[in-house]
Amino acid sequence: MAVKLLMTWDILPGREQEYFEFVVRDFIPSIQRMGLEPSDAWFTMYGDQPQILAAIQVPSLSSLQKVLSSPDWDKLKVQLLDYVEDFAFKVVPARSGFQL
Repeated sequence: MAVKLLMTWDILPGREQEYFEFVVRDFIPSIQRMGLEPSDAWFTMYGDQPQILAAIQVPSLSSLQKVLSSPDWDKLKVQLLDYVEDFAFKVVPARSGFQL
């Protein structure tokens, strides 16, 4: 059964430009090298919700668990935390459209 990795975070104030450069140059290519493909990315313009919601759809829970337990994932998450706060993630059954 396909699953989605849903990740949320807020960009650190004053780090917006560096954050976007990191995402384009490092974060997305790194997750792709791990065999993951981003499926959704949302930016909150108004309201009391995380600023960013990013989703990755994966064919199976076991393949996602393998990535999440890897040193490469740990390293990438540490790098992301240089630019964001309130990072959280969860795994849910995949369905089409927006998921939170």
